[in-house]
Amino acid sequence: MTVRQQSRYGGIASAPASGSTRWDVRRLNLPSPLWGSNGVAFGPDGRLYAAQFLAGQISAVDPATGDVETIVPMDGPVQSPDDLAFGADGSMYITDLVPGRVWRRSPQGDYHLVSDEVQVPNGITCIGDRLFVNEMRMNGRLLELFPESGGAPKVLTEGLALGNAMQLGPDGHLYYPHMVTGQVWRIPPDGGTPEVVAEDVHEPVAVRFDLGGVLMVLSRGRAGIVTRIDLHGTGSRSIVTSGLVGLDNAAFDTENRMFVSSFATGGITELHPDGRTREIVPRGLDGPFGVTVDPVGTVYAADHYRVAGPEHRAADGTDDVTTHVLRPFAHGIAADGGLLHLTSQYGEVTTYDPERGTTRVRATGLRRPTGIAVRPGGGLAVAETDAGRVLVLEGDGEGDEADKADEADHDTVTVLAEGLDHPVDVAYDAAGRCYVSDERRGAVLRIEAGRTVTVADGLDAPQGLAVLGDDLYVVETGARQLRAVSLTTGEHRIEAAELPVGLPPGTGPRTDPALFTHGMPGAPRQFAGLAGAPDGSLLLSANGEGTVLRLTPHGGATVHRAGAPGGEET
Repeated sequence: MTVRQQSRYGGIASAPASGSTRWDVRRLNLPSPLWGSNGVAFGPDGRLYAAQFLAGQISAVDPATGDVETIVPMDGPVQSPDDLAFGADGSMYITDLVPGRVWRRSPQGDYHLVSDEVQVPNGITCIGDRLFVNEMRMNGRLLELFPESGGAPKVLTEGLALGNAMQLGPDGHLYYPHMVTGQVWRIPPDGGTPEVVAEDVHEPVAVRFDLGGVLMVLSRGRAGIVTRIDLHGTGSRSIVTSGLVGLDNAAFDTENRMFVSSFATGGITELHPDGRTREIVPRGLDGPFGVTVDPVGTVYAADHYRVAGPEHRAADGTDDVTTHVLRPFAHGIAADGGLLHLTSQYGEVTTYDPERGTTRVRATGLRRPTGIAVRPGGGLAVAETDAGRVLVLEGDGEGDEADKADEADHDTVTVLAEGLDHPVDVAYDAAGRCYVSDERRGAVLRIEAGRTVTVADGLDAPQGLAVLGDDLYVVETGARQLRAVSLTTGEHRIEAAELPVGLPPGTGPRTDPALFTHGMPGAPRQFAGLAGAPDGSLLLSANGEGTVLRLTPHGGATVHRAGAPGGEET
């Protein structure tokens, strides 16, 4: 179906790049029409509306064709929609998680602020003309809001351990999950004493009722578990394992078909009672952001909620790309032998061992670290974007990662360079010299003895960096092009143009929310990563369409990176 080639930019996805005379450019995975998918609800027109927290937009999906139309654009008043519900008059109510707002969008498309008094609003539901919202935080509240009168919110209960998607049950009670404690609770809409309905539920993220009144509890974990609970009789449970990574929400149509979303892989999928799935909107990458390749040619992408393998579809066919591990807020990534080093833009640097499934924390409390690179002499270099610094992290002997897994024995952190405007990515050449892209300065700098030397300036929002042989490559996300700079002659070349990086053309920058609101992380900044492969190709994060691009020299010729082994095309 042509839907598989739909672009986030609108219409059908075109070629991934143009203007390249030296490189063959191909996608390692298919474009994804959605930047993740969170709350879903059927609208009066019969389409399924999907909130996209990462994009800051809401799209309508035709369940028959899979066609996607943007309804609430990313440059509108809503910053980070996480859930939505429709009122009796057809109005759409939206929880705007990061700024802490609840919106009403009229059937005519007008926006009205319902409340800015809800902290981390997430789950939302309508009961006739009444509107209810809960908070995704510890000791959160469940509230009734009053869109018409504008009165103060009414608190039904407090003490929620991260609330999320909720719904009115057939018994007239509101049902909602406690994500932290693995419980499902209920409370009368007019208030009263809340009571536990189910305990020991696997990572509950949403509660939904089918048309027969059966309670469905979705799990946010990797296995895609849905727990069916019979509330009419014995309270017996049955488990459906869908394989859909990172379930977020669900909606039932008039034929009782269940459609689910995924915060981790996006897309919209019909989920049958026996666990079979039917793809409506393709799943794929939410970003991607950082990209790397290991010595044997395996490509990894940091995809905000996970580490993904864009070259390989999951073995069971339930996901467009392989999920290696759910890793919240993964942003930058660098392969180091059999290990993966990761930055979280919320302040953490970790090392993940895919073979053992263990994680070691290297540093915490950093100010939005982004790009990361392995230093030739050992240790890691990290671009600490919001602090304007490049850091060096060195562990105690870099010993057996299994012995250090999950320990808080942090690395020694030293400053390699400071006073930068907005450093985004770092890379090393064969001589061990460190380069950093400064997005706001529009430059690539070389760090020499704590000072910076300009290698290239006048660039348009440079981000991803890689060095192959004598050439330094940089992704200019403003101009949407790949530039090469000769480290010997200083010559500049445009290697590829019209790259699908950054936000759609003509879209203004989103308001940059705070890193944390009431302890919860906000939406990520865009980061178009770049990496050199052992065979002389380049891997580029095309975060504008949700793919990783491989750029291979024309004719299959290899351009061996100095100091790295050669290899065949993977």
